[in-house]
Amino acid sequence: MRIIGGKHKGRKIRAPKNLPARPTTDITKESLFNALTGILFFDEIEALDLFSGTGNIAYELASRGTPKIIAVDKHPASIRFIRKTASELKMPIQTVLSDVYKFLENPARSPFDFIFADPPYRFEPEKLIQIVDSAIENGYLSPEGILVIEHHKKIRIDRHHAFRKARLYGQSVLSFFEHP
Repeated sequence: MRIIGGKHKGRKIRAPKNLPARPTTDITKESLFNALTGILFFDEIEALDLFSGTGNIAYELASRGTPKIIAVDKHPASIRFIRKTASELKMPIQTVLSDVYKFLENPARSPFDFIFADPPYRFEPEKLIQIVDSAIENGYLSPEGILVIEHHKKIRIDRHHAFRKARLYGQSVLSFFEHP
């Protein structure tokens, strides 16, 4: 995995093989950040990375100057790896060891301008919709914020009232949501 933009552009990060994660591919990640450029000012936002896995998206945000990033994952090995990497690269990434659904059950302390969720591809559409509903209802997504869910192309979640657009990249889809 490598960082594709910002201060650490080109830096390769080697995640342990035993991490239970499927990092976002470079082409999907590059497309995501191209879509967000001009909409979000990375150095002025607060971001939440759900199902953070290797920390791939969190590192990309930090490299582009995002001052506050919270990475949430339920796997201790993932959280340890993200903490270690963030510390080595002096990145402002806070980690939370938690199941994403339990994390989103509680009201947010403050909203986020950008939320990215990359759950396992085997998730049912209802579980993905639950992420959107919880993020909006519990105050995690700011009124002008953007929530993006990466999911398999066979899963459709475009009927949700907060859905705005989707972009297909190979087997992956990035679905964009905003406050209704």
